[in-house]
Amino acid sequence: MDMFGRFLEISVGTADIATSVQFYEQLGFRQLHCASIWPRLYGVLTDGRVCIGLHQREQSSPALSFVRPGLAQHLPALHAAGFEPHYTRLGDDDFHELQLRDPSGQQIVLLEARTFSPDNEAARESHCGYFTGYSLPALDQESVQAFWEHAGFVALPAQSEPYTHLPLTSDRLNLMLHGPRLLEAPALVFSDPQMAARLEVLRAMELRFAPDLPRGLSAECNALVETPEGTLLLLLNAEP
Repeated sequence: MDMFGRFLEISVGTADIATSVQFYEQLGFRQLHCASIWPRLYGVLTDGRVCIGLHQREQSSPALSFVRPGLAQHLPALHAAGFEPHYTRLGDDDFHELQLRDPSGQQIVLLEARTFSPDNEAARESHCGYFTGYSLPALDQESVQAFWEHAGFVALPAQSEPYTHLPLTSDRLNLMLHGPRLLEAPALVFSDPQMAARLEVLRAMELRFAPDLPRGLSAECNALVETPEGTLLLLLNAEP
């Protein structure tokens, strides 16, 4: 079952898109060509595994954005499956979009088509390492798990390393459900068994590291980086 379509990007709101673009490029991400769809400044950066869409506007952030062709015609199937959008833009002259939330409050965006050109270059890791997935806080993990399984994700056995989480996988995006006490906000997770060496490079860039890591992670070889717009990047000394 594929209720949401193909994963497109992690959508992030920013008050200063130029500063955010410069930050991600410093980390080794590269820009992709964007279509003129949104009435706002918009840019996309990628490491070949994940695309980060920067939207210069106030928005619930980060959001998980998917492409579902024939979105207007798909709406009845969403309703029938129990997915209730809180926002729809499906007019004849509109670029079709709808938004909904999972039980944890995670914002989800469905779009009728891509908003940037495909990445034709080979995947290459940024200075952050290998993109592992999107970790989100879930107080009621059972309901959040059921929501994403109903959307077509597959739950795997709970993991205790490198931190306690429940993985859910799909062909384009992996989710990790963690307890809010571990980390209150969602984070983009990157892994490398030699992360300590990567952190030396990042420290030389004078990046801002968050002082408090999730419980049990050593600051010598793990880090939590906050981007200019407030997105969290969790860098783990672990196998991808």
